[in-house]
Amino acid sequence: MQQLTQKLGSGDMIIQDIPYPQLSKGFVIVKNHYSIISAGTEGSTVQAARKSLIGKAKERPQQVKQVLDTLKSQGPMQTYRAVMKKLDAYSPLGYSSAGEVIEVGEGVTEFKIGDKVACAGAGYANHAEVVAIPINLCVKLEDTSNLKHAAYNTLGAIAMQGVRQADMRLGETCVIIGLGLLGQLTALILKASGVNIIGIDVSEMALNQAVKNKAVDLGFTRNKSGLEEEIRLYTKGIGADTVIITAATSSLDPINFAGAVARKKGKVVILGDVPSGFNRNPFWYPKELELKMSCSYGPGRYDLNYEEKGIDYPVAYVRWTEKRNMQAFQELLSKKRIDIDYLTTHEFNFEAAPKAFDLVVNKTEPFTGIALKYNIEKTAIKDKVIISDPSKRGLINISFIGAGSYAQGSLLPYITPSKQIQKVGVLTNTGTTSKRVAEKFRFEYCATLEADIFNDKTDTLFIASRHDSHGSYVLKGLKSNKHVFVEKPLCLLETELNAIIHAQKKYNNTVMVGFNRRFSPLTQKIKNTLGSGPMTMIYRINAGYIPKDTWVQDPEIGGGRILGEVCHFIDYLTFINGSIPIKVSANALPDPLNLNDTVNILIQFENGSTGTIGYYANGSKSLSKEYVEIYASGTTAILSDFKALKIYGKRKPYKQKLINQNKGQKNMVETFLDSLLKGKPSPIDFNEIVAVTRASFKVLESIKNGGQQSEVFN
Repeated sequence: MQQLTQKLGSGDMIIQDIPYPQLSKGFVIVKNHYSIISAGTEGSTVQAARKSLIGKAKERPQQVKQVLDTLKSQGPMQTYRAVMKKLDAYSPLGYSSAGEVIEVGEGVTEFKIGDKVACAGAGYANHAEVVAIPINLCVKLEDTSNLKHAAYNTLGAIAMQGVRQADMRLGETCVIIGLGLLGQLTALILKASGVNIIGIDVSEMALNQAVKNKAVDLGFTRNKSGLEEEIRLYTKGIGADTVIITAATSSLDPINFAGAVARKKGKVVILGDVPSGFNRNPFWYPKELELKMSCSYGPGRYDLNYEEKGIDYPVAYVRWTEKRNMQAFQELLSKKRIDIDYLTTHEFNFEAAPKAFDLVVNKTEPFTGIALKYNIEKTAIKDKVIISDPSKRGLINISFIGAGSYAQGSLLPYITPSKQIQKVGVLTNTGTTSKRVAEKFRFEYCATLEADIFNDKTDTLFIASRHDSHGSYVLKGLKSNKHVFVEKPLCLLETELNAIIHAQKKYNNTVMVGFNRRFSPLTQKIKNTLGSGPMTMIYRINAGYIPKDTWVQDPEIGGGRILGEVCHFIDYLTFINGSIPIKVSANALPDPLNLNDTVNILIQFENGSTGTIGYYANGSKSLSKEYVEIYASGTTAILSDFKALKIYGKRKPYKQKLINQNKGQKNMVETFLDSLLKGKPSPIDFNEIVAVTRASFKVLESIKNGGQQSEVFN
């Protein structure tokens, strides 16, 4: 299948073959008939991509700050890789489309194959022949629906949410600042509700279009003299009941002008991308104006449970969710209560999409809505996308499932293709990522189906997908007679762990977890100096805050931070002292969100060693992230952020400082591959992996039991 993509670094925009999208639980696969280009949101994205690096930096100061923070903590090499991954990635475009359902995922009951639907969501409703859409970002249409009109779904829902926030009554007056696509949709919806509309725009073309098609009752250009007086006269001296700002500008003029024309105790709703730093006087303070923000499509937006898991909000408590806003917009269209046909000023075949975006960026002629039309007679094929000619089998033949930021920055660069090591296939949730990774790291193909990966040619599987899929993929890998490297954690459920133990014993293939810190050169120095035996260990992690709605915190998807990250530190102490954990106790700081991400953990090991892990989400960002102290037989080792090491003993302290932080990823990957090439045991004993995973589960058990000690093997 084909999709429109752009590289953020060069701005190059192409339509290219990418893998067919994955059909996940709670999703449907839709063949697009139309998609709509958003001149505002997408236009600014495309313009930014075509700027120089300096221009990009000026547009995104927050991201520049993140780069500088990464440079400070991780060094230039990791920072360079992270930046280049962003710049080189194929970025999908589009977030509003309509088409026909051609596949239905597990658990989906409201859609069937053949249904006409309207779709929404950046990263979902892309400019592509076929898209995968979660059920709460997809609405069913009437068989007679005009799919070109329905493709305005996302923009209609955004406008609808602005109208909800305005909460206007029949006969009231609304001033809409900005008569682009979003402004005119807002005006049409409000007019259908019996609201009087005054439209304002800097563009005469936009104004004339809105007036001609009766989207507004009265329209003015912003530079018209006496504009405030005109609005006062039209409203019989009252002023606007509500002002909705749909413009996009860095100027403070819209917010201050809104204050000037709103009535006393009126309301201002920000729907567009404008600053909100209004002047207190002479209007906002004396009038006691109310300022409201409108968040995208409505309630449910950015909520993982709602958008990805399909968990709806009860209608009795949340009347208008983002999906219900979409449905309301589509109903206005189907019942012909609003007519948006005039908004589509240009239509391009999908193959000409780059030309359509040239029009948006260069503004060679006036436009409002731009529709892309797809060839619906074309059959969607699930073939893998070939990147290079098939190579001969090596001693190791590697395929990847999942290849996000971590895999691209910390795993793939260290797998050097050779006659002994061949890269076969890569499979990710997004076809754009699969395609770019396959090209950059020289895989034979990017896959569409799991069967493409679990074939006979692949004998070594790297799993770097989301945490909830690790356990099942490890099992599938073992059962298909493959060696498995899986990013931490090994799995999220004890039932999965038991099944993996059984499968590993049965098939006797290598299972390696990406516990990279034990492979750091500074860690190796500590190990060589202290050896094994009873020791006391302290590992403090200044982990930082991660919001509850992030997938890592979700117990079903990410497993939370104990299973998802603390397993790293349990493994580290296991490696350092040379024996497995046998008892665990843990206490978490009381947290209203119950995230269990500020916790003290005490571990007893088989050889008598003890370890304390302090994992803190409530610390200062200016403090280094990781700090380790090891005490053994008159010797003390202090490790700071995997950049600096001090070892105190009988003689002068040993000191070593690295230019760049080194957490051992390179050595880990190379050691793992070397063990396969030479037929050596796994670099991490499978029994240690099992013990560390069980100990992670027991940390959660101990927290739940108020800090009561739990035995790892019971």
